Amino acid sequence: MNARIAAAVIQLLTVVPFLLGIYSVTFYGAAAQRAAEAEMARQNQPVELLTRNGISFAGSEGLAIVIIVILAALALLNLADRRIGRILSWIFQPILLVLGAVIIPGQVFTARFLEPVLPGVDVHALVAAALDAMPAWAPAASWAKLVLTTIGSIAVVVLLIRAAKATSR
Repeated sequence: MNARIAAAVIQLLTVVPFLLGIYSVTFYGAAAQRAAEAEMARQNQPVELLTRNGISFAGSEGLAIVIIVILAALALLNLADRRIGRILSWIFQPILLVLGAVIIPGQVFTARFLEPVLPGVDVHALVAAALDAMPAWAPAASWAKLVLTTIGSIAVVVLLIRAAKATSR
């Protein structure tokens, strides 16, 4: 497979866990939030601690939608062998790498991130309650998102460098 096409395939594959995340939050997020609130009440903790600390399992998916649109556009440009697609990918993929390294671990390792924010709360039980309300594949989608935004972004940049070198010969 040509390096440019491989890069575009990785970009399109990266869209998938973002779409799955939007789907799960849209259709299961409210139930996950209610389960988290019920778990807080079960632990005799004020439910308001969640909102006071900006913790929501119902989430906002605006950034995910923007990422999907950008990745799809870049993949299509790269598949069409447009130089601008390669250049914009070289700009966007490192940004996605940083976002993936900073934001997505909070989705994968939620309990670890919440422990210092919610002292005195059994955050493992809290996260388990919320996850029980989500589809069983949701954690796998978060892991896929983490891998594809980090390692996948590096692979896209490297592949597009190879493709540029091959074109210049």
